[in-house]
Amino acid sequence: MSIATMRGDGGQTSLIGGRRVSKGSGRIEAIGTIDELGAQLAFARAICPHRETGAFMRDVQRQLFAIAETLATEPAPTDAPPSLDRTLVDALTERVRRMESIEGLLLDWALPGEDAPAAACEMARTTCRRAERSIVRLQEAGEPIDPSALAYLNRLADVLWLIGRFLEHESKVDARLRPKEDGGLRWSRAW
Repeated sequence: MSIATMRGDGGQTSLIGGRRVSKGSGRIEAIGTIDELGAQLAFARAICPHRETGAFMRDVQRQLFAIAETLATEPAPTDAPPSLDRTLVDALTERVRRMESIEGLLLDWALPGEDAPAAACEMARTTCRRAERSIVRLQEAGEPIDPSALAYLNRLADVLWLIGRFLEHESKVDARLRPKEDGGLRWSRAW
C-alpha cells in the first residue's frame, strides 16, 4: 500500500472514522501544528547534548501523537472525545517546579541564540504556543476539545522554555536579555 493515496489531491482529508474534511479546517490546522511541533522536537532532540532531556523530548513526541489522535477522532453525538491522561499534565507541572529550583536558571528574560539546542527548544516552544492557540480557537468555535490536551500544551510550552534556559545554563551561556552589567530583570517567564 502506498502513502500516496491521491485522496487528498482535492484539498480534503479524512478524520478517524472516515469523515472527509477540508485540509484548511481549524481541526486539521491544529493537527498540522502539532505535527510541526513534533518535527521541531525531533531536531532539538537530535542536537541536544543532554541525554535525559533528549529522552524527555522523545517521550513528548509520542505524547503529541496522542493529542493529534484526540483531535483527529470525531466523537459520536453521545460520546466525549478521547482524552489524554491527565497525569501527563501533572508530570509536566512537576518538571516545571524541579527546573525552576535550579540555582541560576531564572535570572532574566532570555535572548536565545547563543546555544543551538536551546534555540531549537525556543522554536519548538513557539510552535507549541501556536498549537495551543489553534486548539483554543476550536474550543471557542464550539468543537469538543479535551481540556487535558489544552493544559498539556500550555504546560509543555513552559517546560520547553525552561529546557532552553537549562541548556544555556549547562553550556555556561549568558542569554539574559540585558547585558550582565545592566543587572537584568532578576526573573524570567515563558510567554
